[in-house]
Amino acid sequence: MLTYDLSARGALPMYEYLAARIREDVLSGALPAGEKLPSRRALSEHLGVSVITVEAAYAQLEAEGCVVARPRRGYFVAEAAEGQRSRRAAPKPRQAREGARWRLDLRGSMVDPSSFPAAAWARLTRQTLRQDSRALLSAVPHEGLPELRQAIADYLAGYKGMDVPPERIVIGAGAEFMYIMLAQLLGPGARIAVEDPGYPKIRQVYSRSGAKCLPLALSSSGIEPSALYDSGARAVHISPSHQFPTGLITPVPRRQALLRWAGEAGGYIIEDDYDSELRFTGKPLPTLQSIDGAGRVIYMNTFSQTISPSMRLAYMALPEELMERWRRELGFYSCAVPALEQQVLARFLAGGEYERHLSRMRKEYRARRAEVLSAFRSAPFADRIEIVERGAGLHFLLRLDTQMTDAELRSRAEGLGVRLGFLSDYCAEPREESGHTLVISYAGLGSGKLDEAVGLLSEVFGVR
Repeated sequence: MLTYDLSARGALPMYEYLAARIREDVLSGALPAGEKLPSRRALSEHLGVSVITVEAAYAQLEAEGCVVARPRRGYFVAEAAEGQRSRRAAPKPRQAREGARWRLDLRGSMVDPSSFPAAAWARLTRQTLRQDSRALLSAVPHEGLPELRQAIADYLAGYKGMDVPPERIVIGAGAEFMYIMLAQLLGPGARIAVEDPGYPKIRQVYSRSGAKCLPLALSSSGIEPSALYDSGARAVHISPSHQFPTGLITPVPRRQALLRWAGEAGGYIIEDDYDSELRFTGKPLPTLQSIDGAGRVIYMNTFSQTISPSMRLAYMALPEELMERWRRELGFYSCAVPALEQQVLARFLAGGEYERHLSRMRKEYRARRAEVLSAFRSAPFADRIEIVERGAGLHFLLRLDTQMTDAELRSRAEGLGVRLGFLSDYCAEPREESGHTLVISYAGLGSGKLDEAVGLLSEVFGVR
């Protein structure tokens, strides 16, 4: 019986990795021409995967000409494959599905490419090159271009009610770069509490940067202040306006309690405002920074969700004490964001293009969200799901009534070319309540893809 270590596949879909291992054996001669392969059911039971996974792997190999299917007899190694022996190894497990397309990707953090403001961006780029070509050749200040910091300060004041002078804003090459800066700013071995479940890269970057990461479980209102006091944390990293992946909103009383903790413990609150602009109901929520009177909140945000994930540009607004420390201890770091990108974004913000772009995005995604939720609630699997959505962001939670484990669901989905994300993927500590809860990213589900998405999910969930 064919035996393979499927745990070594990394992020490669199960069926694709299984096909690669069988292909390797065929081309190397380990499986000679004419040899009968195990039946789909026998191999699935032997490897502990779904029949769908084996079926998809065999179908791929048949399409490549490595195996042939004979009616009522099964699958056999193709005769032509005997002379095609190769030293080619199975592809190494990788962290991303490079160069491949999922039939349905409900996990990827993406925005619809058609929402990118291409015309305005091209016009402002030409304008910048024509009017400020010399400035583009000058060294960028370590904190970022003054024009961009001023434009961000004006935006924060007008849209979020934040009084942050541009001199306390630092520009960096993406959120992960900012996490590294903050870990260094807080000092070696700093104890930083993080939300659990939460964005895994926050834990990974802080830990790799020498900080002690402390995952704290979320209640219905966010992190419990009592847990913060008990943890001995020096800082806490939270997303109070729209937590990822749960979508929780931290209510005002809890925000005030967190600010009291920061004041009493001499700690800092890192307010990660990711996804906050895409709120579809009501007015923008006030930031923690806007009600902080003691200089204990570090505010940070990016433009990855609202403009493009490829725009590696983030910013943070530091309290005065930390800004002085940053200049003294970390001011030697060069700003890694190109001058042209900063100049164009500054014009995009200052000219009102960004707010108009956000208005269009909210209108478009509000309608798309409603369409997706309606399709799911009328799907064949509707009586087996519970949808948890907060009227904000580009994802929602879907709780599934099933006897399958998350691993079994993932394997079944990958066998069909479907990429799923689970709440358990974002937990530092296993939690019973996270089981069978999917994190559905809906940004790529336009009207033309909904019927296919519902059909594929029906197969994954075992509903006909």
